[in-house]
Amino acid sequence: MKKTFLLWTGLGYIAYASFVLLYLFVWSDSGIPPSLQGSAADPAVFMSEREQILSQEYSTYQNLLYLLALPVEWIIYTFILVFGLSRTLKKAALHKLPLYVLFLSAVTWIITLPISYISRRLSLDYGVSVEPFTKWIRDNLVSFSLSTLLMIFAAFVFYWLIRRSPERWWLYAWLILVPFMAFLMYVQPVVIDPLYNDFDRLSNPELEESILQLADEAGVPAERVYEVNKSEETNALNAYVNGIGDNLRIVLWDTTLNRLGEDEVLFIMAHEIGHYVKNHLLKSLFGVLGGSLLGLYALYRLLPVVIRRWGEAWKVGGVSDIASLPVVLLLLSLFTFIAQPVEMAVSRQAEQAADEYAIDLRPDKEAAIGAFQQLTVSSKSDVAPPTLIKYLRYGHPTMLERLSMLIEEREGS
Repeated sequence: MKKTFLLWTGLGYIAYASFVLLYLFVWSDSGIPPSLQGSAADPAVFMSEREQILSQEYSTYQNLLYLLALPVEWIIYTFILVFGLSRTLKKAALHKLPLYVLFLSAVTWIITLPISYISRRLSLDYGVSVEPFTKWIRDNLVSFSLSTLLMIFAAFVFYWLIRRSPERWWLYAWLILVPFMAFLMYVQPVVIDPLYNDFDRLSNPELEESILQLADEAGVPAERVYEVNKSEETNALNAYVNGIGDNLRIVLWDTTLNRLGEDEVLFIMAHEIGHYVKNHLLKSLFGVLGGSLLGLYALYRLLPVVIRRWGEAWKVGGVSDIASLPVVLLLLSLFTFIAQPVEMAVSRQAEQAADEYAIDLRPDKEAAIGAFQQLTVSSKSDVAPPTLIKYLRYGHPTMLERLSMLIEEREGS
C-alpha cells in the first residue's frame, strides 16, 4: 500500500503540475478585450511597460505557486495516515490530545513553511512586500500558535461529543460553533488583529472627520477611524470595516493614506461602509455557519465509511480515536475546496454591491477609477486573470470588471 501510494501520488502530482503549467503558460488568455483597449481599464493606460511586465509575471508566478501548493496539505495528511504515523504521533504525545494536536500541527506547519517563504520571496523580489524576515517569521509563529490553540479546543469538543453522542455530535458541534464564531468576529478587531500590527487613531483629523461624516450619512455607528502601520510589511493598499457591536472598526492601511488622494480614500471608505450597510459581515457569518452545518453533516456521514474502509491499514482504532484527526482534517479541507468556488462567487457579488453603493454615496467616478488603478499598480494585480484563477482565488470582481463598470457609469451619467 505504501509503495502504491508513493507511486500514484508521484505520477498524479506530475500530471497535475503539467496541467497547471500548460494552463497558465499556454492555454489561458488574459488579454484586454478590444472594446476596452485604450480605456481606463487598460493597464497600458495607467501602467508603464515595465510595470505591466512585472505585474503579469508576479501574478502568474503567485498563481503557479498557489495551484502547485493546493494539494500539498492533502498529500501530507494522507502520507501520515498511510505510513501509520498518526498512531506514532499519538504514542509520542502519550495519548494526550493537546500534545497530539500540537505535534500534528507542527509537522504540517514545518512542511508547508517553505511554500509560504517562496511566496514571501516573490513579493519581495517584485516590490509588493517590504516585510523583514523577523516580522514575517514572528507573524507566522503567532498564526501557528493561534490556529493550534483553536484546533486543540475544537478537537477536544469534537471527540468529546462523538463519545457522548455518536448520532448527534455533528448537530451539537454546530450549535457550539454558532456563538463561538460570533464571539471571534466580535473580538477580532481588539484582540487578534493587534497581535500582528499596531493600530492608532487616524493621524489626519480632517480626513477622519470626512470619513466619519460619510459613515454618519450611511448610518454606521463609528466614533473614530483607525490607521494601521502596514507600510512596514507591504506596498499594497487596503481599507476595511470589521467587528460587530461596540467593537466595530473602520481601518485604513497607512499605505493607502500615503498613495491615494483624499477623494480616492473617501471612495474606498464608501465601499467599505457599503459592506456594513448591506450587512455583508453578518451575511458572511451566516454563510459560514450554513456551510459549516453541511460540512459537519457530510463529515458525520463520510468519516465512519472511510475509517471502516482504511482504518485498520492506517492503524486508526475508530472514529473516536484521536489518531483519526488527519482523516477529519483531510475531509474538511476537501469540503472547503469544493465549496470555494461558491464562496468566491458570493463574495464577488457582495463586493460588486459594495462598489455600486460607493458610487451612489460618492459619485466621483474619476476618483473611483484612480483608486482602483492605484490598487492594481501597488499590488501588481492581474487586471484580467485566467478564468480558473478567478473562480478559485478572486473574492472581488477582477479589476477589468470593476473598472469597466465605472467606465459605463461615467459614460452613462
